[in-house]
Amino acid sequence: MIIRPYEPGDTDALYDICLRTGDNGDDATGQFADPRLLGEIFVGPYLRYEPELAFVIDDGAPAGYVLGAPAGYVLGARDTVEFERVCEREWWPPLREKYPPGSFPAGTRDAHYVRLLHESRTVDPAVVAEYPAHLHIDLLPRAQGHGMGRALMKRLLAALREAGAPGVHLGVGAANTRAIAFYERMGFRTLRQSPGGRTMGRPTTRNLSAPGP
Repeated sequence: MIIRPYEPGDTDALYDICLRTGDNGDDATGQFADPRLLGEIFVGPYLRYEPELAFVIDDGAPAGYVLGAPAGYVLGARDTVEFERVCEREWWPPLREKYPPGSFPAGTRDAHYVRLLHESRTVDPAVVAEYPAHLHIDLLPRAQGHGMGRALMKRLLAALREAGAPGVHLGVGAANTRAIAFYERMGFRTLRQSPGGRTMGRPTTRNLSAPGP
């Protein structure tokens, strides 16, 4: 397995990975009527506006997969506040037209994310003051347990550092205990916590081998 920059031909595969890790790291394929909805929210805008901060795991040709099939990704935004402004101006309006309220039956996961799509996104000023960048990372099971998550994180942290971002944050669901443990091993600390999840952050300037704060 190798880490390489995102290429435009990876887009559909990354949308699929987002769906297949969309249930707190487990496969959410059977939980959505529209298989692209999660990707439109959590993958598409990063590929459009900050493709230089998108990296994928390329595992060649394992059994049952085509050559060079992505097995995971990390996506980043250098300046969360500016990223949100651009998305609010350019990315969300067409999606809100495509997915108006009531597009899916109440109580479904599709309906939940459509509701989120129509809400204004405002990041906590106290978080972005110290950790202005943010990221999303997802790995399929076949890429887990080989150190690739750490390699992805290292690649993105270096890119964010070069882009001038002193710190990065992320959000994780409370039920995703595997991800929380992974982020803690990567030096992230909890900044905000609620019954549904937590916001975690770390400086981009600290070496990954250094202990967390």
